[in-house]
Amino acid sequence: MARGGIAVWNLLRKPLPLVPRRAQGVRFKMTTVNLQQTLLRHSGEATKYHVAGWLSCPYFQKAADVAAAMHALYPEHVDYQIHEFQDRESYKKWLAEANEDFKTLFAATPKAATHTSSPFVWSNTHGFLGGCDATLAHFREGVAAPKGATAPPAPTPRIASVDDGKTYDYDLVVIGGGSGGLACSKEAAKYGKKVCVLDYVKPSPSGTTWGLGGTCVNVGCIPKKLMHQSSIIGEIIHKDSKPFGWNVTESKFEWPQLVESVNNYIKGLNFKYKVDLRDKKVKYENFLGTFVDAHTIELSNPKKGTKTITTRDVVIAVGGRPRQLPCEGAEHAITSDDIFWRTTPPGKTLVVGASYVALECAGFLKGMGFDVKVMVRSIFLRGFDQDMANRIADFMEDESGIEFVRGSVPQSITKLDSGKLKVQWKTNDGEVVEEEFDTVLNATGRDPDVAKLALDKAGVNLNKSSGRILVRNEQTSTPNIYALGDVIDAPELTPVAIQAGRLLARRLYNNETVYMDYDKVCTTVFTPIEYGCCGLSEDDAKTKLGDNMEVYHQNFTPLEWSLSETRVGATSCYCKVICDKSRNLSVVGFHYLGPNAGEVTQAIGLAMKLGFTYKDMVNVVGIHPTTAEVFTTLEVTKSSGKSAAAAGC
Repeated sequence: MARGGIAVWNLLRKPLPLVPRRAQGVRFKMTTVNLQQTLLRHSGEATKYHVAGWLSCPYFQKAADVAAAMHALYPEHVDYQIHEFQDRESYKKWLAEANEDFKTLFAATPKAATHTSSPFVWSNTHGFLGGCDATLAHFREGVAAPKGATAPPAPTPRIASVDDGKTYDYDLVVIGGGSGGLACSKEAAKYGKKVCVLDYVKPSPSGTTWGLGGTCVNVGCIPKKLMHQSSIIGEIIHKDSKPFGWNVTESKFEWPQLVESVNNYIKGLNFKYKVDLRDKKVKYENFLGTFVDAHTIELSNPKKGTKTITTRDVVIAVGGRPRQLPCEGAEHAITSDDIFWRTTPPGKTLVVGASYVALECAGFLKGMGFDVKVMVRSIFLRGFDQDMANRIADFMEDESGIEFVRGSVPQSITKLDSGKLKVQWKTNDGEVVEEEFDTVLNATGRDPDVAKLALDKAGVNLNKSSGRILVRNEQTSTPNIYALGDVIDAPELTPVAIQAGRLLARRLYNNETVYMDYDKVCTTVFTPIEYGCCGLSEDDAKTKLGDNMEVYHQNFTPLEWSLSETRVGATSCYCKVICDKSRNLSVVGFHYLGPNAGEVTQAIGLAMKLGFTYKDMVNVVGIHPTTAEVFTTLEVTKSSGKSAAAAGC
């Protein structure tokens, strides 16, 4: 590091973590500032950063938030003070009046005397820093400790007493810093427990790593949704802008800009999570955890060495990682662990798989203008309603222009001297086909990331067929060890892991008795035509209910898609509600295909938890014009054989 001190997480341009300002970091309403006084520093004190600006300036607020966040993370090295001027005029007046002082006190940095924007940032160690961007750059590089200062010794851990009469370093160690693990750790700390989170990202086969937050934040839900949104914007520009009156003369997609923006946002979340753990008094260790026994964990990091800790309870929340292709040259394929961090455009891409990850990635890449082909071994979206899955595939083929290679898997992937990848596969009729691609994206599924945990040493049993940890109400075969999230046989969804983690901590440490309900959990697939669902699929309902199943359904055209003649698949939007005739047409399954599927599905999730019926649904007065109102007008049943086409607006 250029100035020594403590390495910090890369800070972002935006957004920044909002951190409560501590007592040491005071905000003053100002008319002037005693610059001479602010530059004083006493031996052993932290470096004090001063941020001056006018109240409504977003860059001033951003710099102030950074100073607060750095103090929250490193209070022994960073103090701060905010100098807040009521408006732009009073701030400009102060700059003018203090100009001579700037020349004298910040003689080493002449830019101080010519600085005219908000904020104006300086410290009693470094002098004038600059504005918002300079402040972010300063903290990206590192936090400087006062010369000669040494960090205080680490406090001795409070020994937690346990029921077995033994003592341990921690009440709870959570292995895995994803959404579920973080939620569980913070909830446990809320009840006064001594908690440690272990999180270490093993590089992908392509070498990609990321920060704290797990799959969802770094290589899953968040970047996926942002890239999906990018493709939607492109779709609007190319298909809707002209009929809606916009003359867009030039539109150019830039992959590096998107990746930079997404990555910056993610790094900001990584930073926020570290701050949050510190605020909640949860110890964060960037180490891989491996069981020595049920209460002892070895921590290892190639750059930091190894050490051992003990704990009363353990929660395993390590999630999953992409499954590798079983073909020659599989190492040349990338996965969802890599695509969101790839700085070079993917170009012509072969997506292998028909999982939601595969179809979502294929969808947003095609929406950005890349040539995309999808190789499907058998069915689309295994585990989802197959009627809806096939409708999605039809839309992606007809509307998006994505080519599907059905009934095939790669036999080999060869890297050519040109850098391109030659993929060979067999068609259904036995013909051998070869084609060159710039990128092969493997999205054939995910496996639990348990290989390095040494679960056998702790007596934790696995489901031999799925490889996931066997649990009952999140408790494993070893009584003091628990597991949640994608590492168990449960819906692989971030909100599920978060809820399970919180409820588990409450049962363990707050005498609560509520268990996670894995039934009727909503989810959304962000394909080019979005799909939201909750409850039973049509096939499962038929198996369970037999002749008591009734399906109400309807096609519809979203108003926002109605003006464009190029939207050939506009009428593909579709919804259906599956009911149980033996229970007053109680709704047991909900399926929606169309824009904003997540927003539509979320409210239905509450209704399904409350046990609503078909009559309850159609008695609701809809909001017009919206796509969600289609559920208030459902009349046609599949059993009637009548057309499901919409009758009007």
